[in-house]
Amino acid sequence: MDLNNQNRILREVEERLSDEFGETVKVASSRALSGGCINHASKIDTNLGSFFLKWNSDCESDIFTREAESLKELSKASDGTVCIPKVFYAKEINETPAFLVMEYLEPGGSDQSERLGRGLALIHKYQQDDFGFYSDNYCGATTQNNSWGKSWVPFYRDMRLSFLINMIRESRGLDSSCLRLFEKLLDRLNLLIPNEEKASLIHGDLWSGNYMLTTNGPALIDPAASYSHREMEFGIVTMFGGFSSRFFDAYNEEFPLDSEWSERNQLYQLYHVLNHYYLFGGAYLQQAVAIAKRYL
Repeated sequence: MDLNNQNRILREVEERLSDEFGETVKVASSRALSGGCINHASKIDTNLGSFFLKWNSDCESDIFTREAESLKELSKASDGTVCIPKVFYAKEINETPAFLVMEYLEPGGSDQSERLGRGLALIHKYQQDDFGFYSDNYCGATTQNNSWGKSWVPFYRDMRLSFLINMIRESRGLDSSCLRLFEKLLDRLNLLIPNEEKASLIHGDLWSGNYMLTTNGPALIDPAASYSHREMEFGIVTMFGGFSSRFFDAYNEEFPLDSEWSERNQLYQLYHVLNHYYLFGGAYLQQAVAIAKRYL
């Protein structure tokens, strides 16, 4: 981002934080942070302390507004076992880029697997009757249809897999054999997935890059929250690794998973594999086809 645009953002951040705190906030310094693959990120130091700022001018206009909603909902469910950064301001794109100002969490600490597992289980205990969320949001940069539903299997079939397959068909194309294969799987989901569990609040995109170790404990970042079957969380948790046996043991001590959850795990990985194909192309389609064939 050019310096003029960055300075405009920092001036607007000063204005928004001044409104939030009821006193003048001035940015003393701004330091770019690494690690993000989609957005720019920095630590900003002010007369009222440090904050985390991320921004983007090439994204969906409301991406940070929706992320802020997810963080605020997760914070309702967390008792502090896992940290959820506090949101101070979320802005949509207009003459300046979209940005999000949050609490700055100081990196630190060693293995926090047990606390992460227990804290995630406590968040999953935050339940309600309907599946979905208060608005559509984004898993990475991909739109998630969060229209409310009363039953899990139809929600997962229609609002997750079918919705994403249609986006792939429109953007990348899918040959008729792939479409038939996925349609056969969609028709069988009611035989493969139990429908009785209540809707749990889930992070929605919990791979190892979306939690961090901080001096106050493990923190969840970059969520794509929804009320879903909690087994869906583990589709992405197990996809790339980075979660130890101590994490799973602590989770199950707090909120035991069904003994057959791992048999269904690839059905939930399928959503994220398809999302990666939608975003990046390549061999992810072959991986998705292999998963579908396993369950037919």
